[in-house]
Amino acid sequence: MAMDTQIVAASALSGVNIVLLAALTAVWIRNYRTFRTSLVLGLLAFAVVMLVENAVALYFFFTMQSLYSGDPHVQQAVLVLRGLQLVALAFLTYVTVR
Repeated sequence: MAMDTQIVAASALSGVNIVLLAALTAVWIRNYRTFRTSLVLGLLAFAVVMLVENAVALYFFFTMQSLYSGDPHVQQAVLVLRGLQLVALAFLTYVTVR
């Protein structure tokens, strides 16, 4: 059974989120090595946890398709949440690398 369009879109958004989180992680590792502050360490921990969460979500999108395929409302909710996360990470990445 082919994945629904919404789940494919949510998977793509997770992939973009992973790229943004990888960039944030790289910047915050460099900043932590320079400044050694708890705030930067907290940002780094946030990025790593979100990176793992998105990687696991992407894994589940492709290996356990039936988990999301039962209810179109669940698929729509997953897509909206991934989209909101993308917007938040895009703003955070923009202000971080700027």
